[in-house]
Amino acid sequence: MHEPDRETMGPQEVCQVRPHSLVMHSAVRRQVVAIACILGFTAVATLASSPATVLGAAETVAGSPLALVGVLAGLYAVRPLLLWPISLLSILAGYGLGVTLGVPVALLGAVCTCIPPYLLARRAPRETGVFGRLHRRSQDVVAAIGELRGVVAARLLPLPADVISYGAGISTISMRGFVLGTFFGEIPWVVAGVVTGSSMRTLSLEGASTGLPLLAGTAALGVLVLAGPAIRHLQQQDRLPSLDSLSS
Repeated sequence: MHEPDRETMGPQEVCQVRPHSLVMHSAVRRQVVAIACILGFTAVATLASSPATVLGAAETVAGSPLALVGVLAGLYAVRPLLLWPISLLSILAGYGLGVTLGVPVALLGAVCTCIPPYLLARRAPRETGVFGRLHRRSQDVVAAIGELRGVVAARLLPLPADVISYGAGISTISMRGFVLGTFFGEIPWVVAGVVTGSSMRTLSLEGASTGLPLLAGTAALGVLVLAGPAIRHLQQQDRLPSLDSLSS
């Protein structure tokens, strides 16, 4: 669709076009400023905090499971502001609570700590601007893949947890699909972190990095989860030949 030529338009028509473009530009500016403010605040909070210091302080209450659960609840609540990886808190849960109790506590914390970024993104204006474009494009993706499958696959891939949460909030994914997808998709990461923490004699960040086999395994699983719907979608769009067309 071609844009109208303003040289051939009357004054009244020009006035009708200008307000729409001004609204679009102002919406984009507001959204860019909001993103910059959030990133700036998060950067300051991240630089002002040290995971090693916090984990060292949390180690002092590791002997009391009830106290450690309280500390973990507070850390899971503030984690989105600090952009800490969820695996650090899974390691702390495994170190102080062991595998049996640590896995359910860490899994519940992993789901709860992802909800605030999702809800914040849900409150963003999604009619115009950058958020509006992302919201509209997500409709086709969610329709082709499905809410639950899409979130599970995204969580399995080695992507930052908060990026997925914000993206899901801007998209058309419902709260139920987001929570269930996060629960199932975080299971391998949480279990790996808890097992790592439970095997530590002293709580530290050394050796806490995610191993290559886990990264490759979860990434491959994420791709497999997406493979079926993605192939069907491409076939419906005539971008990929179907088995019937190949056999005929």
